[in-house]
Amino acid sequence: MPNPKRRHSQQRGAKRRTHYKAEAETWSVDTVTGETHLRHRAHWVEGKLYYRGKVVVDKAPAAPAAAEEGETNQ
Repeated sequence: MPNPKRRHSQQRGAKRRTHYKAEAETWSVDTVTGETHLRHRAHWVEGKLYYRGKVVVDKAPAAPAAAEEGETNQ
């Protein structure tokens, strides 16, 4: 593997990293449900999975087994 013959200064590394920026996430409002969601991502609303204003999956997400049993373990 090639290795640098001489040491690079800290300034060289800093110059390279100046273009890495943290960007705020882009949020949108769904035209059908009115919910805010991340762009280009599907989102759950009232047991339905929506993507681009259309229902993709029409069932509630899976609940944990402990929540279904309730408080019977006391």
